[in-house]
Amino acid sequence: MNTEAPQQNILEIVRLAHESLRKSDRKVADVVLADPRRFLGATVADTAIMADVSQPTVIRFCTAIGCEGFQDFKLRLAKSLALGTPATHSVLLDSDGPETVFDKIFDYTITSLDWARNRIDKGALARAIDLLVAAKGIEFFGFGASGIVAQDAQQKFPLFGVPCGAQMDAHQQIMVASLMGPDHVAVVISNTGATTSIIEIADIARANGAKVIGLIGMDSPLTAHCDVPILIETLDNTNIYTPTISRIAALTVIDVLSTAVALRRDPAQQTRVAAMKQQLRDLRSS
Repeated sequence: MNTEAPQQNILEIVRLAHESLRKSDRKVADVVLADPRRFLGATVADTAIMADVSQPTVIRFCTAIGCEGFQDFKLRLAKSLALGTPATHSVLLDSDGPETVFDKIFDYTITSLDWARNRIDKGALARAIDLLVAAKGIEFFGFGASGIVAQDAQQKFPLFGVPCGAQMDAHQQIMVASLMGPDHVAVVISNTGATTSIIEIADIARANGAKVIGLIGMDSPLTAHCDVPILIETLDNTNIYTPTISRIAALTVIDVLSTAVALRRDPAQQTRVAAMKQQLRDLRSS
């Protein structure tokens, strides 16, 4: 398999690579995923005994998952555990009490956000910011959880510094996209990148001269329909109780974009935003 970047969560790399490993290597993967903390102080010999394999198999396992050796594996394991319990160990069970649910959801969210953070293309972020700074108007499009992200982005229009919209109705979305022009930016949001209506919106906006930024959960059909696709990859977990990590990651990227654009605005705009914030504070009781 391909060597992964050392900053990525090694436990998630093991989980994703599991089925592609040799049978004996999978035995090492199984014991590591079952109780990763046991291996922080283990030797190669200890690990071989725990997995019921030979010591060369342990070394081969480390190489197969992209590590330079056993010590490199242990170092990356320690870094992964420092982030909190990996998503692999955050599956919710019917027997979990409130405190366990609390810990698992926070652990899963933190680990997944770190996963997305280390895989996002910062060059694409920079290009998207340039387009948003130059825009005279911005429209956000999404359905379901992605629609919630679009509404949150529209609510941050003071930071973007130009009129922003977020239409939830499919017909309204087509109408708005059809009226966009070369000085507008459309931000299309879809975790799957396969929603046909969103792809259609991207095409309509581009046909009218608007630039299209995509906030997409994976490389997918929508990617080719965007001027600047930003892939926000999160950990895939099909457990029925899993929180909507894709939404949380996309909301975080919206915060990055809106803040970065605000920092590029002229001092007069920043002063207006500061005054607006003060007026909101004045509405609160002391």
